[in-house]
Amino acid sequence: MTTQMVSLSDPDKRQYHARVSSNTSKPPGRQWTTSFLISITVLAALLQLHRAFLPVTSSVSPLGTSEEKTGVWDWAALEPSKELVWERCYGGQFDCARLDVPLDWLEPSEEARVVLAVIRAPAKSREDYRGPGPGGSGVAWLAEGIADHLQTIIGDNHDIISWDPRGVGASVPRIDCWGSSRKRHDWAMQNTGVVDSHPGMLFDALAQFDAVSKQCESYMNTTTPGLLHHISTASHARDMLEISDKLGFEKVKYWGVSYGTILGGTFAALYPDRVERLVSDGNVDYGDWFANVQLNYLQDADKIMEYFFESCAKAGPEKCAFHDASAASIEERFFKLLGSLKKSPVLIPPYTNGTQLEMPELVTYSKLQSLLRGCLYKPIEKLPQLAAVMAALERKDGVPYYQMANEDDGPPMLDFCAVNETLPTVPEIPRHSDDAFPAIMCADGEPIDASPDSILAYAKALQRISRYAAASNVHSKLSCAGRRARPRWRFAGPFGGIQTSFPVLFVGNIADNVTPLRSARSNAAAFPGAVVLVQESYGHCSLAAPSTCTARAIRDYFQHGVLPDPDTRCAQDYEMFEEPPEISATGLEGDIARAVRELSRRAHVAMW
Repeated sequence: MTTQMVSLSDPDKRQYHARVSSNTSKPPGRQWTTSFLISITVLAALLQLHRAFLPVTSSVSPLGTSEEKTGVWDWAALEPSKELVWERCYGGQFDCARLDVPLDWLEPSEEARVVLAVIRAPAKSREDYRGPGPGGSGVAWLAEGIADHLQTIIGDNHDIISWDPRGVGASVPRIDCWGSSRKRHDWAMQNTGVVDSHPGMLFDALAQFDAVSKQCESYMNTTTPGLLHHISTASHARDMLEISDKLGFEKVKYWGVSYGTILGGTFAALYPDRVERLVSDGNVDYGDWFANVQLNYLQDADKIMEYFFESCAKAGPEKCAFHDASAASIEERFFKLLGSLKKSPVLIPPYTNGTQLEMPELVTYSKLQSLLRGCLYKPIEKLPQLAAVMAALERKDGVPYYQMANEDDGPPMLDFCAVNETLPTVPEIPRHSDDAFPAIMCADGEPIDASPDSILAYAKALQRISRYAAASNVHSKLSCAGRRARPRWRFAGPFGGIQTSFPVLFVGNIADNVTPLRSARSNAAAFPGAVVLVQESYGHCSLAAPSTCTARAIRDYFQHGVLPDPDTRCAQDYEMFEEPPEISATGLEGDIARAVRELSRRAHVAMW
C-alpha cells in the first residue's frame, strides 16, 4: 500500500522537540521508519486499538486450555509477556494477549509492573491489507460483537486490536475501591438522590463522595500500592505507544470516542510524529478536562430536550405517548410531572404485572432524572421509550419505568452475597467497573476546592447552563472531592500548534449532551490542518444516531487519507419517532448503512 503522510519540516521538528524538552516528565521516544497502528476508544473505562500482520516477535498459540475445559475465556490462564504473544480466545473468534509494561514510565523497573489485556479481531480480507484499524470500547465491548460492524466501516482489510487500559477490566492491577460486591452494594444503598431533589441533598452528596474517595485510596494503598499515582492519561498514551511498538508499527491509526478524545489528543501532543490517522469523535474539551472546570460540557444538552418536545408534538399521540398540542405544552407537562414526583413518588407493589420485584419500589424524582440523564446519550432510541414511561407515571403506573430501567445489563441479583470475589490483582472483567473512571479523571484534572460554599456555587453555575441535565450531572465533579493521590506523570498540554504526521479529523454532533460542538472546534484549533465534520444529530458521539454520511467520511479517511471539506455537515439517517427506513442501497453503501445502524443500536458510550 501507499501511505499518505505529511513529513515534519525542520522548523516543525524544532518546535516539537522544544515542547518535548519543556515537558521534563516525558520519557524519551523511539525512532521508527515504517508501519502503523489503529485504535478507537470509548470513554468510560474500556479502550481499543488495531493492528496489522503479526510482527516477527509475536506468536499465536492454539485455543487456550482454560477455554477448552470451561467454554469461557479465562484471562488468568494466559501468561503475561513483554512481547505480544497471541492465543485464540472467546471461542476462537479473537486473539488475546497480556502485555507486561512498567508501572512507572518515567523510571521503569522490573519490580513495579502492570499487565494490559489486549484483544484482536483479525482482518477478514488480506487483499490490499492495511494492518490495524479502529476498535470499540475495550475487551468486553469488542468481544460482544462490535468488531464486524467497525470493520465494515473502516474496512475489513484492517485487524482490530483493543485493550483494557491500566486499572480497568482485565488489566491488572485494577482500580477497585471495595474488594467485594457486598460492600459495594451496602454502600450504594446509602446513595443520595439528585442534588436538587431536596434541600441539603447537595451537601449530603459532597460528604458521600468525599467518603468514597478516602475509602478508595485507603483500600488501594493496601492492596495495590502505587497504582493511583500512575493512572493519568499520559501513562495510558505511553501504554498505547508500547502496544504499537510491540506490534512493529511506527504510526498509529486511532478513532477516539468520548474520553478517547482526551487519550487521542494527549497521544498526538506527546508523539505527533507517530500519528497516521486520528479521528476524535465526541470531543471532551482539553482545557476544561485538565483544569477540572466541568462547566461548559453541558451547554448543548438542553437542545436535545427541545428537539424531543418539538418531535413529540409533530409525531402525534400515536407515536409519542407524551404528546400534547405544542412543544411548549409538552415541556410544561414534563416539569409538572417532575414536581409531582418530588412530592408523591409512584409506588410499584411487589410482583406487579409480572415484575420480579420482591419488595415495593418507589419511582422518585431522582430516579426519573437519572433515567433521563442516560437517555440523553442516545435520544433517538431512548426518548420515545421514555415518553411512554412518563405518560405511565402520570397515571401512577411505575411498571414501564421499572422495565426500562432494568432492560440493559441490570445488576446480578446475587452479586452482593459474595464476601470477596475477584481481587483487583486477578485478570478478570468484573461486573462492576465504575471505580476507574473518576480516579482517572481526577488524576488528570487539577485538585478541586471541595468546600460546601464552592460546590454550591458550582452547582448553581451548572444549573444556569442546563435546566434539564445539570442536577443529575453535578456528581461528576463531586467525585473528585477528597482525592489526595496525585499522578507522578501528568500531561496537561500545551495544546496548540501541534503538527501531526497527518491531519486530524474531528467529529461533533450539533447537540451532544456532554461534549458540545464548541469543544470539537476548540480542540481542532490545536492541530494545524485539522478538519471538523459536523453530524446533524443529537446525543453523545457520532454513534448516538446512525449517519451513513459520517461513516463514509470516516472510511475514506482511514482507507484513502481523504479529509472531508472543512465544516462538512452530515445528516442522521432518520429522525426521532420515525421508523428506520428500509435500506435500499446495495453493495458497500448498503453494508455501511446497516453497520452504522447496528453500531448506533448496540454501542453504549457514557461519559460519567
